[in-house]
Amino acid sequence: MQQFNFKNNILNLKVNKSPLVIRIVMFFFTFAFFVFPTFGVIVSILSGNGLQFGYFIAIGLFALMGFYLLRVSLWNTYGEENIEILKSKVIYEANYGWFKDGKKEIEIAVPKYSFKAVGYKEDNEGVLVISDGVSELESVVKIPVSVLEKLLWILEPGKNETV
Repeated sequence: MQQFNFKNNILNLKVNKSPLVIRIVMFFFTFAFFVFPTFGVIVSILSGNGLQFGYFIAIGLFALMGFYLLRVSLWNTYGEENIEILKSKVIYEANYGWFKDGKKEIEIAVPKYSFKAVGYKEDNEGVLVISDGVSELESVVKIPVSVLEKLLWILEPGKNETV
């Protein structure tokens, strides 16, 4: 799978999908965090315990945890970053497949491209870093160093290739 695409000054970085079993477990727990507390409250009310304020707190806490787990599950399944490189700024957007984060604009006058090693040394992976000495944008998508070196060569000023 091609992990990046650079076309018309828009860089698209894609996340490698996690194994299917892991994604199934994550989506199950996401579903459980939303449904089971609500189901438990309904059963408790029907059994005669009445409606209590603590139920709303429990549903709210589990809904927050479920939303976070939904974001992680979607990122590991459909996640991609879109980075638009303009003359004086860079626009960053994370796409989770079902929804997108808000766009972040970072003023970068003369972008310099590099990468930072992340994870275990044996994995030989890194993330893209775009900076101008003052502002910095660091990608989240882990990419093999060999692919990052190819990407850096393409991003160099004056090289407008599509890969």
